[in-house]
Amino acid sequence: MSMLSLLSQHIVRRPQRIALLQHIAEQGSITRAAKSAGLSYKAAWDAIDELNNLAQKPLVERVVGGKGGGGARLTLEGERVLRLYQKLQALQAQVLEAAEDASDLDLLGRLMLRTSARNQLHGRVVSIQAQGRNDLIRLELAEGLGLDAQITHDSTVHLELQNGTEVVALIKAGWLELLGNDQPAAPGHNVLRGIIEAVLDAEDGPSEVRISLPNGHTLCALAEPLHLHRQGLAIGQPAQVQFSPSNVLIGTPL
Repeated sequence: MSMLSLLSQHIVRRPQRIALLQHIAEQGSITRAAKSAGLSYKAAWDAIDELNNLAQKPLVERVVGGKGGGGARLTLEGERVLRLYQKLQALQAQVLEAAEDASDLDLLGRLMLRTSARNQLHGRVVSIQAQGRNDLIRLELAEGLGLDAQITHDSTVHLELQNGTEVVALIKAGWLELLGNDQPAAPGHNVLRGIIEAVLDAEDGPSEVRISLPNGHTLCALAEPLHLHRQGLAIGQPAQVQFSPSNVLIGTPL
């Protein structure tokens, strides 16, 4: 097999998180879908949370009592996105057939980067407020939720941000602080409220806490078990997530 063929397969193979949509549609079970996609159960739910957060509307919804455990099914929006991606695959195949050499595919590989940030939220710029050398960017998320990002004015210009620009807000899990529902937040911080849907304990280190927001997005935060106990934070309980605008990174499509 030629190097061009190997690189072609690397570029066109379905990203696991998109392929997971098809497996969910076929299997009707998150456990089976994860196995078919070559993912762990946890990694599958991580992918689902990321997909739902990046979409205007949730693509996958949980089903209580689904066969095989961990039931999940595509929403109407999820079915639409899956059809769109299948069309995109056909177009990709045509483009790759026209690639002249491996360097073309290397270039595509460099352009399609991944990020280590656990929280990726799709939003739209609704205001830009100058603050000296920085700008405070107000983002509107799905269902009217909002948050602020503080970036340099040079970054605003470089990203060509203006009202209406669609962006992805990136926030590392370790930058989120969990608060009890009645605990006051720090001045100037973003505050999002939701319900704790899962707490994944680690053998050594902080627990991973997933918070379901009213708009269907899910945030992932890290917290020490003792902190959760003191704040009365447990599965099914309301919670607040606070984070500084300076800890929000902004990404835009190429």
